[in-house]
Amino acid sequence: MPAAASGPHPASDRPGARSKVAFDIPIDAIEPDPAQPREQFDHEPLERLADSIRSKGVLQPLRVRWDESKFRYILIVGERRWRAAGLAGLDKVPCVVDDRTPDPGEILALQLIENCLREDLTPIEQAAAFKKLMDVNRWSGNRLAKELGIPQSAISQALSLLSLPAPVQDAVDHGELPASTACEISKLPDASAQEELAARVVRDGLTRAQTTSAIRRRKVTERVLDTESGPRVTVSYRRGLDVDLV
Repeated sequence: MPAAASGPHPASDRPGARSKVAFDIPIDAIEPDPAQPREQFDHEPLERLADSIRSKGVLQPLRVRWDESKFRYILIVGERRWRAAGLAGLDKVPCVVDDRTPDPGEILALQLIENCLREDLTPIEQAAAFKKLMDVNRWSGNRLAKELGIPQSAISQALSLLSLPAPVQDAVDHGELPASTACEISKLPDASAQEELAARVVRDGLTRAQTTSAIRRRKVTERVLDTESGPRVTVSYRRGLDVDLV
């Protein structure tokens, strides 16, 4: 453990314990967790937080753990505050040091909850974090909803975004396509239809209700009919559009 932190090591005589006291640790002795669910930080919100830190300081300590192999502290929660403190010109930030090594599922849960409470992840980032949290802990969507205290329908809708093709996901993340509308688009059976409708929503400014109506019109229904002579004919038609004999 380096002598970087001000004061004694918070849990030096209690292996596996977590300090309840915050210690100032140099910013350059800390690095973000590579498994952090947030992939991007918007510059403007960070600058606003940096301005607040310049005038009021870091009001809530970061939570870190010590990595002996790297000889550095690794962030558990608080990356946004850590980045903003650097922008504010601080040399040190208050941290609570966790001597035990939390399991990946616990760390991910803490990071996700922290981010969702403070600044929303983009819809796709949030969906990916939900899925990762489920995979790491082998949780069902229902269990995840209970752990996070949100409706299971919100989990299902978020996860549906991950089935969309990359261009549609990008439109959601850039704010061009509302996540709720994208959830409706995910109900279409193939990627090309999803991309086509997403482009139309962005171009024409369709509402969610209009999008849902368009999806209903596009759905193909197949019926098998018996002809008088005996052969079976499959009729495929798009409601309100056209009829094809196959």
